[in-house]
Amino acid sequence: MHRAHAGQPVYERTHWVQDTVALTEGVNVALAGWVQRRRDLGNLIFIDLRDRTGIVQLVFDRDRGTSGNAMRLAETLRNEYVITARGTVAARSPETVNPRIETGRIEVVVSDLEVLNEAKNPPFYIQDGIDVDENVRLRHRYLDLRRPEMQKMLMLRHKVYRAFRNFLDDHGFVEVETPILTRSTPEGARDYIVPSRLQPGEFYALPQSPQLFKQLLMVSGLERYYQIARCFRDEDLRADRQPEFSQLDIETSFLSMDDLLALMEQMFAAVFRETLGIEIATPFQRLTYQEAMERYGSDKPDLRFDLPIVDLSEAVRGSRFAVFENTLASGGVVKAIVAPGCADYSRKQTDELSKLVAPFGLKGVAPIAIGEESFRSPIAKFFTPEQLQRIVEAAGAKVGDLILIAAAPRKVALQALGALRLKLGETLGLIDADAFRFAWVVDFPLFSYDEELGRYVPEHHPFTMPKWEDLDKLESDQGAVRAQAYDLVLNGFELSSGSMRIYRRDIQERMFAALGYTPEAAQEKFGFLLNAFEYGTPPHGGIAFGLDRLVMLMGKGKSLRDCIAFPKTSSATDLMMDAPSAVSPEQLEILKLQVKARG
Repeated sequence: MHRAHAGQPVYERTHWVQDTVALTEGVNVALAGWVQRRRDLGNLIFIDLRDRTGIVQLVFDRDRGTSGNAMRLAETLRNEYVITARGTVAARSPETVNPRIETGRIEVVVSDLEVLNEAKNPPFYIQDGIDVDENVRLRHRYLDLRRPEMQKMLMLRHKVYRAFRNFLDDHGFVEVETPILTRSTPEGARDYIVPSRLQPGEFYALPQSPQLFKQLLMVSGLERYYQIARCFRDEDLRADRQPEFSQLDIETSFLSMDDLLALMEQMFAAVFRETLGIEIATPFQRLTYQEAMERYGSDKPDLRFDLPIVDLSEAVRGSRFAVFENTLASGGVVKAIVAPGCADYSRKQTDELSKLVAPFGLKGVAPIAIGEESFRSPIAKFFTPEQLQRIVEAAGAKVGDLILIAAAPRKVALQALGALRLKLGETLGLIDADAFRFAWVVDFPLFSYDEELGRYVPEHHPFTMPKWEDLDKLESDQGAVRAQAYDLVLNGFELSSGSMRIYRRDIQERMFAALGYTPEAAQEKFGFLLNAFEYGTPPHGGIAFGLDRLVMLMGKGKSLRDCIAFPKTSSATDLMMDAPSAVSPEQLEILKLQVKARG
């Protein structure tokens, strides 16, 4: 047994707080943790002791064996003091049982107490559901992480990682680390770059993903690889995006796309079963990119409710309403969403919905309320009763519903109604908050047209294999080429992105040429990959899952910051560490760098 020296604290622990639930009355325990709350009744003092597993009530009572020293120390305790207490488990009387905590049927009668460290008053209460500015929480993140809901999220993250590793290990995958300091390559977002001291004027880049390395591991014959990888992207942030993030990175050889997706479905079913005790139905629903956009206005649809977008283009054709006729004549569409039971919406309420779609370039939505014997709409006068009935039938609406119609170019109409669909799902209570609805979105376009650049760019990345039947369009009709790519979506969030990869040099060179690279530029930027493809590269494909986003969804968090131990703010700042920060002139001189004054 460890022998304490003079003045050295003794803080042995025999049980976690949660362990006390299963103990019988009279068992001796030694607990350690933080003071959550103190109630002093004079000869009787109650302390709520908190460790990472829960809260238990400590009782200090001379009549029940508490030492005089322990009573004196208990009088000095304040919130967040660190203590160790030795005592005996006792059952609470029926009238004092606390149903709000797991240990609420027992208490620990303390015999001895030791104060290991005192604490200042924290800037906010260490408890769940606090209403405090997030910047204050992030500045004192070490205190914020003491709160039970934050610790539960980190424990969930740990369990999710463990479950993924267990599954992949059981299915022949090998975990391999890839470099953090690497070469800057065009992958869609801006790189974080790191200057080299040994090669002045040259820079490493932090990886946006291990994409090229994992493909090279397939060239190396590893066949099944995975990694929980740290990735870095210098891009504008939002609630579900951070500059540094973790992804489960996977690559396989000799698996078809269907086989790979089926294996990933098994993996998620196992992870949800092991961590949340939830059975996830497989196989997951599959939607083509076109189906997702036409039906839900998004390539990451929230399938916890239906409320589809419907096409009214033919139903309204030939009306006297110029907005619809002019839109159709110019190649646009007339689409709609049916808001169930909303026929009584006021003009003010429908105007608010029109404001919601304005950021997408849509001036508004035209409402048609369906009554028992009539239609109420500012555009009803432009339609005959027969035409209005045709619109109702095409929309699949019924009495009491409200049809919200958008007339615009296809992309504008679909994106605007997709946003409106989500808003209605929320305000009408159509979303099952406890549901997890997975779906694959497949057959993405290989390219998207960038208006600013005036050319086509990869929809995913330049290593994605085109669909074989579209390969002959690679040079002649880029907008029509579909990719062997797939996204996994969950509850309206893109959870992962993956594809079958180009594994032949001739196809990869054609892909680079289609993106505007000369043979010399392609060799200069990607020669290592092109050269590797000359040495017997197997067909391969992979996927990467955003772990931060997954844990956020599984733990019902509001943002990624809820499930990352030390996150950045929306301006990519670490308030606790005060980073980024300036460096000394000596450091800059070593790196042969100069910092320009802000202009």
